[in-house]
Amino acid sequence: MEKFSYDNAIVKKFGYATMIFALVGMLAGLYAALELAFPWLNLTKEINFGRLRPLHTNAIIFAFVGNAMFTGIYYSMQRLLKTRMYSDKLSNIHFWGWQLIILAAAISLPLGFTTSKEYAELEWPIDIAITLIWVVFGWNMFATILKRRVRHLYVAIWFYIATFVTVAVLHI
Repeated sequence: MEKFSYDNAIVKKFGYATMIFALVGMLAGLYAALELAFPWLNLTKEINFGRLRPLHTNAIIFAFVGNAMFTGIYYSMQRLLKTRMYSDKLSNIHFWGWQLIILAAAISLPLGFTTSKEYAELEWPIDIAITLIWVVFGWNMFATILKRRVRHLYVAIWFYIATFVTVAVLHI
């Protein structure tokens, strides 16, 4: 019987990041809501409602939901394909790159660096970083699909492929 192991370390990293950013993103949303009810909470221009709302939405979309999505993909893909991810190095570049993008957004949005587009507020250098990290994710995903131990592809894998392509097309 052939033995192999899954890369659960990357799953745990994305899982922990998901939990942390769920808390951070929701607390930012709560504080923004409280600023509407209690205007005196708008203490500085960096944490007023106009700058905190994009921070909240990006924290929930990119940090919380993004990390949760990657947690699920990295966990289930390995098990559905009966193989370890193609590259632990690419997985870690993806994880740390994604967290740096979140950090860049968390710094730039409260400082007022924004494109002023709903749900696409991040400035172009961060957009380029998102694109590069997305390519790293796709490279690792497609290489894992190519080295799979099963012949067929579950529907979930097709959805992961569709998600990769759709986000790439929409983002670029």
